[in-house]
Amino acid sequence: MGSDQLQGDVSPRDGISHVAGETTQALWSKTIPQMLAEAVERFGDREAIVFTDKGLRWTYADLAREADRLAAGLLALGLEKGDRVGIWSPNRPEWIVMQYATARVGLVLVNINPAYRLAELEYALNKVGCKAVVLAEAFKTSDYVGMINTLAPELADSQPGQLQAAKLPSLRTVVRMGDGDTPGMYRYDQVLDMGGAEEAGRLDSITASLNPDDPINIQFTSGTTGSPKGATLTHANIVNNARFVVGTMAFSENDRLCIPVPLYHCFGMVMGSLGCVSTGAAMVFPGEAFEPESTLQTVQDERCTALYGVPTMFVAALEHPTFDSFDFSSLRTGIMAGAPCPIEVMKRVISDMNMSQVTIAYGMTETSPVSFQSHVDDPLERRVSTVGRIHPHVEVKVVDAEGNIVPVGTQGELCTRGYSVMRGYWDDDERTAESIDSDGWMHTGDLAVIDGQGYCNIVGRVKDMLIRGGENVYPREIEEYLFRNPKVQEVQVFGVPDEKYGEEICAWIVLRAGEELNEEEVKEFCRGQIAHYKIPRYVRFKDALPMTVTGKPQKFIMREQMIDELGLEVAKTA
Repeated sequence: MGSDQLQGDVSPRDGISHVAGETTQALWSKTIPQMLAEAVERFGDREAIVFTDKGLRWTYADLAREADRLAAGLLALGLEKGDRVGIWSPNRPEWIVMQYATARVGLVLVNINPAYRLAELEYALNKVGCKAVVLAEAFKTSDYVGMINTLAPELADSQPGQLQAAKLPSLRTVVRMGDGDTPGMYRYDQVLDMGGAEEAGRLDSITASLNPDDPINIQFTSGTTGSPKGATLTHANIVNNARFVVGTMAFSENDRLCIPVPLYHCFGMVMGSLGCVSTGAAMVFPGEAFEPESTLQTVQDERCTALYGVPTMFVAALEHPTFDSFDFSSLRTGIMAGAPCPIEVMKRVISDMNMSQVTIAYGMTETSPVSFQSHVDDPLERRVSTVGRIHPHVEVKVVDAEGNIVPVGTQGELCTRGYSVMRGYWDDDERTAESIDSDGWMHTGDLAVIDGQGYCNIVGRVKDMLIRGGENVYPREIEEYLFRNPKVQEVQVFGVPDEKYGEEICAWIVLRAGEELNEEEVKEFCRGQIAHYKIPRYVRFKDALPMTVTGKPQKFIMREQMIDELGLEVAKTA
């Protein structure tokens, strides 16, 4: 049953958990520079980018001009279509310019997590063979210039652009942001001015030679288990996904999107930056990284109509001491995604932040990223309890352990197929084959249930499920219940080894400011409400939970810390 047979109908057929998105809107066969050029033609004088912390405001025409300057400079460095170029920086104007400059001339932009340290940086640059990297000087506790010098001490005696480093054999050019000069590195503003008439004259011909199916972006998955994998995405992957994401929120050129999520991740780069360009909307950045007060201030001062965030960001905003002093009357919509969205948080975002049309989105980097999204006019109950329905031109099924499609309403692993599935993991055929089967299905590792109307609920990770005394236990279910306790701000549930039951249940809880709760009170809150075997045996109260930069809980860290605390004899990374 192909997608074309289900045009305009996103409900399951024949009682099985298989749905396909509508296909009435044709997929765009466009490259990123084509999409930006169209935005300039239609909205050239409209505001494209605002960085409130830097007092920077650019129109679409300004953005295209800066991107062309940098693209010409990158050509002057000797970079050619298909070369990989890393960007290692928090949210800054240079990041956005790099996004569009590299795409203009077919360079593959490699997103490097701003939280990476030496071993991770070395792995990422070498895995994809980065020929150049553009980096910030420093951010918070990260000394980027210092780290690259540690990995490549040869920089000190190199001419810029001529690096020969033992540990980074592919890397030739390092470009640093900021005003300082560093031996062996170009300054970003120097590269902006390097391109002459010859390079500028080549831009259009290179752009015309690009194919929408060319790889243009590599994003490393978070690497919570094993080495990070470089998901390789094409123009067509991310241009179309960005367009469908904002289309689901009914975006137009009149929208102003507040983007506190990181650009190095799909949430900021695809759903944020590319989404705005696809409609001529303005992208508004409150700062280099998320801070609740600056985000709230930006929403108010810039009259933002939409706001993006992971659940922990919305929790931090809602709990901010001055939350009630801000004006949210301009807000209409937005997205909460990146991790499971607690129902109670969603309800407060709708009621307290005026985001009556907020949506939930679900997906993964490997699928560009969004596969499911709730609609602005979905009933409240659907928007707070599901991740919505299937995106256009995407097909999904829910399968059991043997790969059979399960009946509607039955839990299984979610698999995705369609335009949005990545080309593969860069230079890693084995791990690509583990994730994408011979029929093109991406096996997500997420447990899902699809109902009779096609709404999807993500109930956990295949690997998160724990088995206590022969009973399958899904942490998400327990987390949702504990979140009903008004004293609980954040909670994560996971399993630890147990001699009698095989695994026991542990809950880590962050309390709301000024609240008190003890272990026995948590267990009493559960008794008679959830099955006895789901009640956590261990409860710990924490000031904060270990999370990735994108707000995904790192349960393996919690598990290892509990194994240490309890003195359990087990391989900690099992």
